[in-house]
Amino acid sequence: MAHSFADPRTPRILLVKTSSLGDVLHNLPVVSDIARHYPGAQIDWVVEESFAALPKLHPAVHNVIPVSIRRWRGKLLSAATWREIAAFRNALAACRYDIAIDTQGLFKSALLMSGAQGLRCGFDGHSAREPLAASLYQQTFAVSTGQHAVERNRQLAAQALGYALKNSADYGVKPLVIARPAWLPEGSYMVLLHATSRADKLWNEDSWIKLGCFLHEKNIRCVLPWGSEAEHARSLRFASSIPDAISPPRLSLNEVTVLLGGARAVVGVDTGLAHLAVALGVPTIGIYTATDPALTGLYAGTNIVNLGSIGHAPDVATVIDALQRMAAC
Repeated sequence: MAHSFADPRTPRILLVKTSSLGDVLHNLPVVSDIARHYPGAQIDWVVEESFAALPKLHPAVHNVIPVSIRRWRGKLLSAATWREIAAFRNALAACRYDIAIDTQGLFKSALLMSGAQGLRCGFDGHSAREPLAASLYQQTFAVSTGQHAVERNRQLAAQALGYALKNSADYGVKPLVIARPAWLPEGSYMVLLHATSRADKLWNEDSWIKLGCFLHEKNIRCVLPWGSEAEHARSLRFASSIPDAISPPRLSLNEVTVLLGGARAVVGVDTGLAHLAVALGVPTIGIYTATDPALTGLYAGTNIVNLGSIGHAPDVATVIDALQRMAAC
């Protein structure tokens, strides 16, 4: 049974989706759904500090409450860590919510939400990623696991808040406006997201270079962002083999958002930044080599293509064909 509000015109709603980058982005359509059905809602969001910039991209998010679980976990013997934990719990308890919804479905996210003042909701034991999480909610809902994460998030919130889903998913992102950086020359460019969290998700280097050289022939510059030193070295290797390609300086999440938002198109492996490109409405191709895009692939964009699957990486010709069908090159 869905929750009823004392004043349905201005409900106070807390969302909990802490990480990772792609998972946080997959929760943005929930905000759009809520704002559509409750235009006066105050929507707050608990998120890992390193991803705090993402909920702020949605104009309907009122307040972002950062947590630092990843950092706290390595410093549990520090008094400063426990002061930060206490400050977080105090901040959460200071606001009275009508309802709190954990779309993460993990024991740690359910535990974080346990200090919220309001009805605490989440997936039931058969639907949550960690069934034990359901024991910490006051109300649970069944949501089929065999569907994309975006729809699972949306369906949980819809059941908890009592509305029907009639529209397609809408990320609702309001792109950042920042001056074009000095290192990025004028003209058309495409972003190649070659970096990801696991080696088996990588696309082979020869394929990236062949794709980049093809784009150069089409007068499209390639930009190769990176995060770690190993990724930086790979970005430099690609830039030395692809004419006019750019290996940029290390970029903040906001700077990457601006870079992606201005791109002609984005090609990326299974990485959260590819989902960010989709949320920004940029034509995007996802390259999958070790994961199944049916459950967590690029989703809900008007001009997206998922290529490959577990053990089956796409070849360069297939990626180029997809870009041409998008009219991106």
